[in-house]
Amino acid sequence: MPGSRELVETNVRVPPCALKALAAVMARNDASRDATVRRLLAEHVQRQKPVHPEDRLTHISTVLRYPPPPLGRKQPHTGTRLRLRLPAGLAGRAREVSLHLPGQHPRAHRHYQSRALTDAVMTAIACAEPFTDAALDGLFPLLRHRAAHNLWRLASVALCTRPEFNLLHAAEKLRDGMEGGSVQGLDREQRRLLHTVVALENEVAWHSPARFITAANIAREHLTGPRAEENERMLHEGGEDFDDLYRDTLHAREETRQKLLHGTVEYDWSGRGGTAVWRAERQVALQDFEDWLVDPGTGPARILVTPPGWVLLRPDAWTAAAPALTRDGQLPQPFPQWQREGRVLTFPYRNRQALWPLQRIQRAPGWEPVPGIETLLAPARKLPAETVLGYIEALLVEWDHPLDTEEEPAFHRALEISADRAYDIGLITAEQRRAAMAEARESTLRGMDGVIARFEADGVDTESLQYLREARGNFSKFKSEAKQLDARVGSRLQVTRARWRWPGGSAAAEFRAGSSADLVQGLAAAAHQGRELILERAMHGAWQDAFDRYGRRDRAYGAWGRGRV
Repeated sequence: MPGSRELVETNVRVPPCALKALAAVMARNDASRDATVRRLLAEHVQRQKPVHPEDRLTHISTVLRYPPPPLGRKQPHTGTRLRLRLPAGLAGRAREVSLHLPGQHPRAHRHYQSRALTDAVMTAIACAEPFTDAALDGLFPLLRHRAAHNLWRLASVALCTRPEFNLLHAAEKLRDGMEGGSVQGLDREQRRLLHTVVALENEVAWHSPARFITAANIAREHLTGPRAEENERMLHEGGEDFDDLYRDTLHAREETRQKLLHGTVEYDWSGRGGTAVWRAERQVALQDFEDWLVDPGTGPARILVTPPGWVLLRPDAWTAAAPALTRDGQLPQPFPQWQREGRVLTFPYRNRQALWPLQRIQRAPGWEPVPGIETLLAPARKLPAETVLGYIEALLVEWDHPLDTEEEPAFHRALEISADRAYDIGLITAEQRRAAMAEARESTLRGMDGVIARFEADGVDTESLQYLREARGNFSKFKSEAKQLDARVGSRLQVTRARWRWPGGSAAAEFRAGSSADLVQGLAAAAHQGRELILERAMHGAWQDAFDRYGRRDRAYGAWGRGRV
């Protein structure tokens, strides 16, 4: 790890006008570029750290994602690379005080990547030396974070898909009917609707170049000219004037909407909108799951979690606890000791830390770990903290719960375990493993035969077909030959893995039944892996469903269907 005096090298991409402003600061102070950037960033962090997060400053280029990322992977990058040589820790502190738009992450698809360090550099330079160019000219340069977030909200509803619009419009109607804006009297589903909208707007928004172009159009309308400062204040306050603007944007007439979307290309974003709504619903479902774990007295032992639509069963007397933290923000003893011993799992819960599974006792501290639970928790010891709650959920899924009942939607969520793992932990015999492997092999051969038949129907030449037939015994060679003939067909061809379907209940129930440690740990690990796969499939299903229901064929909703078709 670098010492405090060592410099860590990284870089950001900024427009040439920012570099010219930086050069002016360098000349004014007769300092090198590296030293100037270090000083400006350090001063920026020092100014922003004590300020309330919503009042911190960001440069307008960040919310507009300017300079924009390349449109394709092979396209050249825009902007100019600025090398940074910073003291250890300064880059992290700069990112902490920077703007993060909903749905952005440090490592993600290029449309979703946050540029927190770029924001810090751009803001720091602009505070010392204002700059502009053709794209930024006339725009109010420095926004407060809340104003930037509300500008992004306007861009999001100006270019929203039908799944999002349906959700936002339903919440709007619900709020209009609430007396005095009070949530008192709302039922569970109504509260869930409002919570889902909050998650959609503040956590899981989708991103695309079109949304940033739309944000620039809205900024040109409201953040230029003599009323720019007044409008920035309106965006920051988020009062009635902003609410009216938000509604007008959500329900804009076609002529107005075309102005807001000027410069965007026609494209159907229904899939991204559908998955964003799914992620928002999933986030609310996880919050309900957390509450159910921590306060077992408020709900039944068995709950349905939707999405994706599976049933969880809480073992009798198992609960989670979120004890008050010490003055220095740490868990009081003996909880840290239980963590070190692998007797509990810890996950974030309402600005605290919750521990699971525990049993209530009469003596202090009021809980104790479940006896022997280390076996069930062992596979989670090396998991990142943000994935622990998912592991707990996987342990409680009732994989044998009946489908197509009145209480649960039909959803394929059977737990399939690799035949090798199932054999190793004693779930199947050697003969059953051989049968599963033979069936998988036959499925793979049928897939290859299907590819050959497709190429025959497409009129592929005889010599190429002969190469494919000869390669049929070697999947890698066959796939390579198929990709040369048709990259899409060949890429979709996959080996069928030998798998076995678990016919039992939850991994936690198997632990309570006294099964062997190898079986319990193998089943727990398989349940966690299976959970991830099922969630991925469910979200992809939301993508497909959005296109099927609201995509290009949804002409009743306008020529562009909220996805700009």
